[in-house]
Amino acid sequence: MNSVPVVLLSGFADESALTKKANEQFAAIAAIGLQHYSIRFVDVGNGIKNVMALDDSEIRQLQQMHADYGLQVSSIGSPIGKVKLNDVDDGTSNKYVPFDSYLKEDVQIACDRAEAFGCKLLRGFSFYHPKGTAPEPHVDQVADQLGRIAEACDARGLTFGLEVEANLVGQTGHLLADITAKVNHPAMVTIFDGANIAMQGFTPDQVYAQYQAMKPSLGWLHIKDYSDPNLGGRVDHVDEESASHFVPADRGDSAHETILRDLKTFLPTLHSRMTARGAAGVFLDLEPHVRGGGQFGGFSGPDGFGIAARALCKLLDYVGIGYELRSFETLKACS
Repeated sequence: MNSVPVVLLSGFADESALTKKANEQFAAIAAIGLQHYSIRFVDVGNGIKNVMALDDSEIRQLQQMHADYGLQVSSIGSPIGKVKLNDVDDGTSNKYVPFDSYLKEDVQIACDRAEAFGCKLLRGFSFYHPKGTAPEPHVDQVADQLGRIAEACDARGLTFGLEVEANLVGQTGHLLADITAKVNHPAMVTIFDGANIAMQGFTPDQVYAQYQAMKPSLGWLHIKDYSDPNLGGRVDHVDEESASHFVPADRGDSAHETILRDLKTFLPTLHSRMTARGAAGVFLDLEPHVRGGGQFGGFSGPDGFGIAARALCKLLDYVGIGYELRSFETLKACS
């Protein structure tokens, strides 16, 4: 019997729908074969809203639709931490919110959403340091703020996942490793995202090294890839709205095959880490951006999302990691 746990496939459902309407998102995700999804932007009949802005009626509608489509929410795709660290005019449009009010209001709303949708995981970020400055001097302040966020999540039985992303203090795997070592709280883990590293000009070997740096704190993975036309040309500040070289996970510069081979041996440890936090297992969360990405989201379309999902499944089959898609048996069990 294979003792290696399977991974749980999920995806940012808003990427799959042309209009972001909930029924389009859920139909696409279900047809691809997924049983989990991350919620970020959705239209439940009153226009497109971020999950943080949903009202009680919209939440109830989504809860019923989850039952109708046989879906569970894997994580709340919140924008927590995508605000300025300090109130400094750096020429960007990023907003600043005083941290105490941010913790009492925005963070608690994100936790409310996780409870409402029955998930244990909350995605977030590591704050914007002033553009043009180095991130390293800001690590201590970020660790202090994220430690307080981790405590707030832990008090609600939730886990905060810190995603690696360009332009933030935690823009590399090594910086996230430094931050999480300082926070040192079981309610904060990291989220690997190969494309978010590769688009900064790192080579596949450098991306893999950053994955290794994150393993002691790793919680789950976002799956998207990037084919850099200027491979190895380091980029200090990424123009996120112009990023257009995203590709499926079997053809970019993010070293997914090498990473997944390593993940196969690491899965028992990671599975134990996440199930101890109340998660269903180890999620691989598709966020393909194959038709383009931006600061707060991306788009793939139903066809692009399906292409990205099949590419991931092909890689998982190749390296020997198990996963589950909907089958006739699960269809009958839900009937």
